Amino acid sequence: MFSQAVHSLRVESEGDGERERERARKGMTMNVEEEVGRLKEEMQRLGQLQPDGSYKVKFGVLFNDDRCANIFEALVGTLRAAKRRKVVKYEGELLLQGVHDNVEITLLPPAASTTD
Repeated sequence: MFSQAVHSLRVESEGDGERERERARKGMTMNVEEEVGRLKEEMQRLGQLQPDGSYKVKFGVLFNDDRCANIFEALVGTLRAAKRRKVVKYEGELLLQGVHDNVEITLLPPAASTTD
C-alpha cells in the first residue's frame, strides 16, 4: 500500500513537472514573440523608411540606443529570433558590438515577412 502511494505521488509529480515545462515553453514562445514585436517598433523608430516599406538600421545604432538597452536583455538573441521568423534580414549569423556596428539590418515590410 505504501509503495503504491509513493508511486502515485511520483507519477503525479512527474505529470505536474511535464505540465510546468509545457507552460514554460509556451511562455517563452510568447516572450520571444513579444520581444520581436518590440524590436519591430524600435527599428521603425530608429531606422530609415525605404520605398518598399521596409526599414533599415545599423546594428550599432540599435545596440547603442539607451531605450533598446533598457528593453532588450539580449538584443542579439532577439535579432536571431526575428531572423529565423523572417521578420528581419542581415548578413551573417552572430552580430558583435564594435565589429558589426555597420551591418545593416532590414525590417522587412509586413507582406514580405509573412510570404518569404
